[in-house]
Amino acid sequence: MEQLRALVGAGRVDTVLLAVADGQGRLKGKEYDARYFLDRLTDGDGAAEMCAYVFATDVDMTPLKGFTLTSWESGYGDVRLAPDPDSARLMPWLPRTALVLADALGPDGQLLQVSPRTMLRRQLDRLGTHGMQARVGLETEFVLYHGTLGELASGGYRDLRPVTWDNRDYALDHPRVLSAFSRNLRTGLAKAGLPVEAVKTEGAPGQVEVTFPYGEALAACDGHLLFKHAVRTTAERRRLAATFMAAPSDGVGSGLHLHVSLWRGDQSLFAGHGHGRELPELAGQVVAGLLDALPHLAPLYAPTVNSYKRYQPHSFAPTRYTWGWDNRGCAVRVVGHGTGLHLEVRVPGADANPYLALAAVLAAAQHGIDHDLKPPAPSAGDAYQDSAAPPVATTLHHSLTAFQGSRLAAELLGEEVVAHYTRAAQRELDVHRVRVTNVELSRGFAQT
Repeated sequence: MEQLRALVGAGRVDTVLLAVADGQGRLKGKEYDARYFLDRLTDGDGAAEMCAYVFATDVDMTPLKGFTLTSWESGYGDVRLAPDPDSARLMPWLPRTALVLADALGPDGQLLQVSPRTMLRRQLDRLGTHGMQARVGLETEFVLYHGTLGELASGGYRDLRPVTWDNRDYALDHPRVLSAFSRNLRTGLAKAGLPVEAVKTEGAPGQVEVTFPYGEALAACDGHLLFKHAVRTTAERRRLAATFMAAPSDGVGSGLHLHVSLWRGDQSLFAGHGHGRELPELAGQVVAGLLDALPHLAPLYAPTVNSYKRYQPHSFAPTRYTWGWDNRGCAVRVVGHGTGLHLEVRVPGADANPYLALAAVLAAAQHGIDHDLKPPAPSAGDAYQDSAAPPVATTLHHSLTAFQGSRLAAELLGEEVVAHYTRAAQRELDVHRVRVTNVELSRGFAQT
């Protein structure tokens, strides 16, 4: 925050965005004059507020019934915001602008339990009571198209033209517009203090993958919000549009892979001999916890109807809750060796809220540790053929049924959280239940 004060004093920053992460993992907030923000909103007596419905709405920002947090009956009141000074960052893709993330406070002045950032904090605190910290690296995919978002929306998102037209997986010969976009994105993120580890094109036309270095868990998720904002802003300036849908078109899947390990200070608690196929005891407990608990928590990492269209055989998205050594067909991939041994959790799609997905993963990990669970045998071959492993849910309806009725989910997350995100998932289902899709028209218009 002192660096921000210096930048404002030097005239290099004149706008501060005070923002929260909403239920969908998007930045929501207000623009403030930088001096007003520093003078009036950075101490405990500041009056920054926003409507509580930001945490109790759908992707279209519709005021909804059925949430305990806020409703027409309660008048849609505000929640207070507590700026987190450690989250302050420049946003080089916006002129003279900085971002500060905030934590939402409930009526009792405590952290709002259903806020995604609070949910992740809670799981990190639980690990902290055992002297453990989570280190995380996020790897996310998106698809890039010609045309601005406004232009594509006005055309009903039809006749989309990806920036590449074939399988460019690991390719280094890119169209000029993609090379320029990639450079602008990398340099902008680096200036914001978010250097990327790597950028690569993927197997689907127009698909891009960005990998971030390992780091502190909350900061990794905070950075992901800025990353998505940077992607969309950078794309817009080059008359491009990006989508983080899990399945933006037939046969295309975009993931948000979570690379996770547990540490105590500078010591990796997963350290082992990965090449010898020996899973350290704690890592085994975590793997077992993930396989046991993640089926109960799917709405947190697969929140939309579209999320489930990504789970297809031999698609590099898992269809069963399996684990294996360097096996990209598994839900949990063990990768690395020595102090670099870690788990790659491959079930979240690109549409997942990173705070919620990681909160689910860490809650499941803690479950495995607390109960000294033992993992099944690893999938040694084609994980899609491992019929002994539980299947990944094929619809949001199925995953919601498991989530809503799960004692384990309530134990790991709290009944308030389960009720809140049950309502959010039910809203998603309700919208799709009454909408007529293009597929229905193409198959039924002239044939029924």
